Amino acid sequence: MTHRPARRARRASASPLFTPHGADRASRKAARRQLAEAEAKARAEAVAHPDGTAQVEPEMPPPLYPPHGRPGPGSARGGRLKLPQHRMTTAVAAGAYPFLAEGGLGADGVYIGRDVHAEASFTFDPFTLYGRVEGFTNPNVLLAGVIGQGKSALAKSFALRSIAHGYRVYVPCDPKGEWTPVASALGGTSIALGPGLPGRLNPLDAAPRPYSVSEADWAGEIRKRRLLLLGSLARTVLGRDLLPMEHTALDVALDAVVTQATAFPRTPLLGDIAAALNHPDQLDAAAGLMSGRLGEAARDLAHAMRRLVHGDLAGMFDAPSTVAFDPTSPMLTIDLSRLGGSGDDTALVLAMTCASAWMESALMDPNGGRRWIVYDEAWRLMRHPGLLQRMQSQWKLSRGLGIANLMVIHRLSDLLTAGDAGSKGRALAEGLLADCSTRIVYRQETDQLHAAAALLGLTTVESEAIAHLNRGRGLWKVAGRSFIVQHLLHPHELSLFDTDARMH
Repeated sequence: MTHRPARRARRASASPLFTPHGADRASRKAARRQLAEAEAKARAEAVAHPDGTAQVEPEMPPPLYPPHGRPGPGSARGGRLKLPQHRMTTAVAAGAYPFLAEGGLGADGVYIGRDVHAEASFTFDPFTLYGRVEGFTNPNVLLAGVIGQGKSALAKSFALRSIAHGYRVYVPCDPKGEWTPVASALGGTSIALGPGLPGRLNPLDAAPRPYSVSEADWAGEIRKRRLLLLGSLARTVLGRDLLPMEHTALDVALDAVVTQATAFPRTPLLGDIAAALNHPDQLDAAAGLMSGRLGEAARDLAHAMRRLVHGDLAGMFDAPSTVAFDPTSPMLTIDLSRLGGSGDDTALVLAMTCASAWMESALMDPNGGRRWIVYDEAWRLMRHPGLLQRMQSQWKLSRGLGIANLMVIHRLSDLLTAGDAGSKGRALAEGLLADCSTRIVYRQETDQLHAAAALLGLTTVESEAIAHLNRGRGLWKVAGRSFIVQHLLHPHELSLFDTDARMH
């Protein structure tokens, strides 16, 4: 029988210096020598400075391994290093790895362009994001950017591409006439209003009654809308709020005019309201036993309403409508480029108020599908609280009516021109901004960065970014999530949306 020699058992020892198992004798000897030198140096420092006051920067010990790395299996070469798996959420991963790009908003929606940081396509649809993205509470959008950076092209491109997704687009105020070619290309309707033009709109037209509303309830709703319209027009012309008796005079005049128009029958006109206010005896007779004389109280109101009939807006809103509202049209625009060229925006605001009221027949239909309402050059409207109130009502009702409002301005500071701090106009403008879950900011001038950061709550990095954005590139703030998006245009879109043709 052959006896094999017994295997020598490995011995474990504890020492102040750890050396890997399998290290050769020379490596262990060199490590012990380095440890002894370090201990001797520490004892010498302690004797020289017993109170510990001296701050001596320790020297880095020389590396224990050669430059090409640790030898042996501990080097993890060849894929032999195994680590336990670890799972985490994307929120934790974003915190642990802050240089990861935003994941995007998904693939559903209208194609906008390229996400610069993620190098991926960027799509957007407010109705798709509602209820799916945390903090996305409404479909309204604010678009701001200085002249020449491509914000108008973005608005037109987004509206045009939305048609393919089942949207309809309404532009109640086109102050420069830029949307008319877009409407023509889509087979939509464009109505040009201005002195000498044949277009007419009657803002007192009654909207069609929804099937779910009774005749009596709908008659009350129509009356309320007409009173709100007349009040907005009067406040804009007078430049102040109406007095209590002026409200009563409008109420009484409207009831009298509607009663006379129903007897023929025909739709009441603004000229009928102005005529009723200019007959104080008839107002007093219609008011009955009400205290005070309405005829005297409505004197300023009568002159204000007369401007819509015999002033600079004569012939546009004091006659039956020449165009019937077609709710199936893909796009409807109101071209007001003939108004507001003299520097006085009052006529433009009055025309937009009337056009908005005329469009409400489609906006108030909950079965009208998804619709975009575009307020281009909205900075011109910020000084008129009456129009801001009408815009606010559409902002508040956007979810229930299935409409998304797009407000286009040049600078964020345009919102501050609505009035002084604490005024009604400033509160309305800031309310419109608060009701926009999506804010798109193109390049801003350096002196506008503070106002933009304060109104939108931008970080330092975002404020620095919007000061150096290239043409067609914008910062998208979607419910607190930030994206830098490069808008991409098709060559046909580029020729259709070119607003710099006269500069070439």
